[in-house]
Amino acid sequence: MILGLGASPMRRRDFITVLGGLAAAWPLAARAQQPAIPVVGFLGLTLPDVFADRLRGFQRGLKETGYVEGENVAIEYRWAENQSDRLPGLAAELVRRRVAVIAASGPSASFAAKAEASTIPTVFLVGDDPVRLGLVNSLSHPGGNMTGINIVNLELAAKRLELLRQLIPKAARIAVLANPAEAAATHTQSREVEAAARSMGLQVQFHEANSSKEIDAAFEAIGREKPDAVFVLTTPFFNGRRVQLVQLAAFHRIAAAYGLRDYAEAGGLMSYGSNIGRHLCRSHPQGHATGGVAGGSSEQVRADHQRADRPHAGPHRASVAARARRRGDRIATLVSGRPMRR
Repeated sequence: MILGLGASPMRRRDFITVLGGLAAAWPLAARAQQPAIPVVGFLGLTLPDVFADRLRGFQRGLKETGYVEGENVAIEYRWAENQSDRLPGLAAELVRRRVAVIAASGPSASFAAKAEASTIPTVFLVGDDPVRLGLVNSLSHPGGNMTGINIVNLELAAKRLELLRQLIPKAARIAVLANPAEAAATHTQSREVEAAARSMGLQVQFHEANSSKEIDAAFEAIGREKPDAVFVLTTPFFNGRRVQLVQLAAFHRIAAAYGLRDYAEAGGLMSYGSNIGRHLCRSHPQGHATGGVAGGSSEQVRADHQRADRPHAGPHRASVAARARRRGDRIATLVSGRPMRR
């Protein structure tokens, strides 16, 4: 028998049980007294593996602003796996998780966050004018809980077509691959491409695809029609299928132009547009966090759920990326302004 403090007897078995309960409760009590680390929600349309390089840039950007995942900040990732209808439910999950801020990549994810997370600051990354899209009220004072970056890739569609024409001066017929599920992005780019094509005397034929099988079918049709080149509109879904797109263009032996550097790195002929990885990572050159998605997210974490009415940021520059295959010197001249030395 063991005596308690009140001199009442206690059985050894009961004592061990009480002692074990106290030992188990101690760590829980200690953890309860520790401040909880903030949680950042990341909402994306694509698959995590195709976003891996950009995700590392986002994490690096957070680290540069003082937040290290697993140490003083946690990140809850939600991926729609190219199924845009899943985004509202995933955004609602982040709301229930009570994240401090949501980083939304792409227009579909941004709209889902705006609809489902109206009380949580959201930093978006889109390729079109966010005012025209309806995400914010103005660029200088977005209003509400939304702020972010327009990388203007959609507005560069006409310039991209011009560069493709320079690359293939005799081109007369261009096949355009569009994703109907990304209606806003597709409409903006289609309008730009059609206007630019008319001014250059080009004929354009649109093909739609919203799945891997539909991409295969579109390229089968393109192979039969034999246009002079393919122009792939910029959407998160197509970027997630960039390897398939590049391989199909090579299989059908047709030149193709894309809007993101990722395609050229995957073996595509050429791309022209902003560097998304840089915009996910970078901070403002003067030290303010509004320059990039990671910086904007860390700023909202520090603001402790204040409104996200920060100025909208735009891209620093666009760039051309091309692979010098059989077209050799023409690509080198297009990119650098001077012939390539061999």
